[in-house]
Amino acid sequence: MTRMLLHICCGPCATYPVPELRDQGYELSGYYYNPNIHPYSEYLKRREALQQYAATVDLPVIYDQAHDPSLYLRAVSFRESQRCSICYQLRLEQAARVARHGGYDCFSTTLLVSKMQKHDLIKQMGEAAGERYGVPFVYRDFREGFAESGVISRSLGLYRQPYCGCIYSEFERYGGAKRLKQAGG
Repeated sequence: MTRMLLHICCGPCATYPVPELRDQGYELSGYYYNPNIHPYSEYLKRREALQQYAATVDLPVIYDQAHDPSLYLRAVSFRESQRCSICYQLRLEQAARVARHGGYDCFSTTLLVSKMQKHDLIKQMGEAAGERYGVPFVYRDFREGFAESGVISRSLGLYRQPYCGCIYSEFERYGGAKRLKQAGG
């Protein structure tokens, strides 16, 4: 059986890819590494939702204990327009490193279930990281399961986040830019 390390951004996004990949014959281990998530309380809620989901489907998960949002913030400072590509690169590079160190045959990410993510960029970043670390990146377009992942996560009572994860997406989600513009800022 092919051993895959699956980078997981949150519990709800794992609900569709995990059974799909298992059905395709992969032996999965999850990997939770998300230095982009802000604030820390949000990071913890997402981690707890993943722990809850993983327990229901008997999914082993490696939880990176070194949550350090400064890695992400330093990387995107003065490059905010490139924040998504930088975010993907940080997470996929680390996932490839862990996959190589752990002797996995390949790696992938649950980011691929979201209709909001930039799939071409994720694929490009994943393949580049895979080449650097000698562990193939497996691209699967899981967007057809986006709605189903919502149904599953609600039925399991998983915490569902209201924004992508970073401080910039939180600001956009809650209309920060619009409110600043209205206030003349």
